Amino acid sequence: MHKIVVITGAGAGVGRATATEFARNGCDLALLSRDPDRLEHAAAELRRFGVRVLPIPTDVADAKAVEAAADRVEQELGPIDVWVNVAMATVFAPVHKLTAEEFQRGTAVTYLGQVHGTMAALKHMRPRNRGSIVSVGSALAYRSVPLQSIYCGAKFAIRGFLDALRSELLHDKINITLTAVDLPAVNTPQFDWARNKMGYKAQPVPPIYQPEVPARAIYFGAFNPRRQIWVGFPTVQAILANRIAPGLIDRYLAKSGYTGQITDQRSDPDAPGNLFDPVPGAYGAHGRFDGQARSGSWEMFTSRHRNAMWGAILISAVTGAHLLAKRLKI
Repeated sequence: MHKIVVITGAGAGVGRATATEFARNGCDLALLSRDPDRLEHAAAELRRFGVRVLPIPTDVADAKAVEAAADRVEQELGPIDVWVNVAMATVFAPVHKLTAEEFQRGTAVTYLGQVHGTMAALKHMRPRNRGSIVSVGSALAYRSVPLQSIYCGAKFAIRGFLDALRSELLHDKINITLTAVDLPAVNTPQFDWARNKMGYKAQPVPPIYQPEVPARAIYFGAFNPRRQIWVGFPTVQAILANRIAPGLIDRYLAKSGYTGQITDQRSDPDAPGNLFDPVPGAYGAHGRFDGQARSGSWEMFTSRHRNAMWGAILISAVTGAHLLAKRLKI
């Protein structure tokens, strides 16, 4: 029998690549995202793998809509085995240029969207005492960067939510696994359709990975549960270097955090953003950085052999902090 998997943010980016990875491995899918046309197009592509695909237009910021989507999946596809939280929204801007409404919306999608999805999954998984929930996190859930306060704050909040829930499930002896998959910079459409107040086009900070790389890690985590999976060495470096020398990282990002995320190409001030409404268009898993993005990573190795790698990683983090200190002339 095919596993039944629900993926939020499945219309484009990492969610779209993740849906393809699960379909390629024979899983039946429910796709949740806001744009009905994009979902239908994705569903048509995925059915070519011989699996059932149920597209459900859903705004994950709406808790009742997410719960209704989960109920529909149970009725039309069957018991949910895996729930994957991917949906996100952000704004590229310093805090003083943001509005309270933008913070509320970005947090509602990126943080509360994961809470809503997890609660909807638990409603059906707890009575059966089984299931797997995968939440997509980020290196920026450990080390914030300028211009992305909304996104970083939401990703930090997801960590706190998952830690609390994990202890509750252990207390209640519930056999539902929680896996957080923390991502590096990924080549997705978000850098074209996210609201941008900088006047120049946004970009991921290299090295950049193709969305199929985190998709493979998410699939692995769904059926080989880990507390955390760190995708890509930059994620490992960012997390551990920040533990060792957060003050140095603050100063380094003050110098390079703006230029690293903004190109020298002017952006269209009238371009639509997807914060409050989906942006129409033939967007898929990839963004505009195919020429720079890597198609491989060693995340599977680090997930399976993390203890063996811990010493080497710590040495690398200490070395990185030392080089930062020299660069900042401390």
